Amino acid sequence: MAEEGQMDSSSEMGTGPIRRVLLISAGASHSVALLFGDVICSWGRGEDGQLGHGDAEDRLSPTQLSALDGLKIVSVTCGADHTTAYSESQMQVYSWGWGDFGRLGHGNSSDLFSPQPIKALQGLRIKQIACGDSHCLAVTVDGEVQSWGRNQNGQLGLGTTEDSLVPRKIEAFKGVSIKMVAAGAEHTAAVTEGGELYGWGWGRYGNLGLGDRNDRLIPEKVSTVEGEKMVMVACGWRHTISVSAMGSLYTFGWSKYGQLGHGDFEDHLIPHKLEALREKFISQISGGWRHTMALTTNGELYGWGWNKFGQVGVGDNVDHCSPVQVKFPHDQKVVDISCGWRHTLAVTEMQNVFSWGRGTNGQLGHGDTLDRNVPKIIEVLSMDGSPGQQIEASKVNISSEKSLVSPSDRYAVVPNENVSFGGNGNDVNVPESDVKRTRI
Repeated sequence: MAEEGQMDSSSEMGTGPIRRVLLISAGASHSVALLFGDVICSWGRGEDGQLGHGDAEDRLSPTQLSALDGLKIVSVTCGADHTTAYSESQMQVYSWGWGDFGRLGHGNSSDLFSPQPIKALQGLRIKQIACGDSHCLAVTVDGEVQSWGRNQNGQLGLGTTEDSLVPRKIEAFKGVSIKMVAAGAEHTAAVTEGGELYGWGWGRYGNLGLGDRNDRLIPEKVSTVEGEKMVMVACGWRHTISVSAMGSLYTFGWSKYGQLGHGDFEDHLIPHKLEALREKFISQISGGWRHTMALTTNGELYGWGWNKFGQVGVGDNVDHCSPVQVKFPHDQKVVDISCGWRHTLAVTEMQNVFSWGRGTNGQLGHGDTLDRNVPKIIEVLSMDGSPGQQIEASKVNISSEKSLVSPSDRYAVVPNENVSFGGNGNDVNVPESDVKRTRI
């Protein structure tokens, strides 16, 4: 969530000096940024409408999402192939993109190509939204949690395995105030205001931290870790990361690609302290599909895990099972990070935005589709970017009838596609390509 209130910019985007990025979020193959002056930009894969520009086109560079102009958005969050935004002044959550399983919260499974308000959340004061592969959660200022979308493994925490097309309150948290939630592919985690950690949903790799490989249909408390209270949690695809009040980093779950960072490729069924960063105080964490990023209070960024496309950002394409520091020009300190499935975004204190990893759909924002294994500045979003560069704006009519399309009208079902989302845990069924569905 952006803590700062939005202020009106006196100059048009691209013509004035203000390019300050307040927050960033990365999805499977797309990226979004919230800029000073109430401006939202999105770029990367647009096939499912996740960019919100009213069409299904990719954008290779950050493009202003004009549909949200003037709504004073304070947070934007990417799911795998969908996006959400929250307007504090309107007390309204908006969502758009791939709609299968009800992940957009509008009561149906249709895709949306431009932002639409989630009626069930109207009027709620939201302090945080988390989006996984196919499900979402919203935490209210009062510490209650609403969840919606896919639920085949209980990741909504509602006590069933039925998908929910609209947000529903997690009743299991009655009397418990939630600080924040995190969503993986098929599991969810939460931290309470009192520092307790909860996990639910798909647990095949121990990613719930409960000491076994079983699913949970409602939130279950993780045993206290060395007496430390937790203040932060993040989920990768099938692993979980948490940070204690003392700044210690814990990881658990799947580690076939070293994404837990413990120097090996072994799964952990309960939270395990990351000894390699024991001397560091961790201030922010993010989980990718199979990689992890951790930011320290002094602005150092560390990455580890799957690195096939350079998403760890350390200059090679080799998997790393221990943390490696990511270097930036002039040793800039990092203030914000976000892991996508195969790419990573970072903002530095010098108000520059960097990206690295998979670039096949333009999700790195550099105007091309190249992969990169070291951070590269996104010129148009950065204070040190080329002067005079302008951010393009959506040029489509967002009110057109094409803004809502039933999936059956757009795609043919890929044979055995659903296997990759099942709970059988066979890694052979994890999709390797960037293509999940084929056009008719």
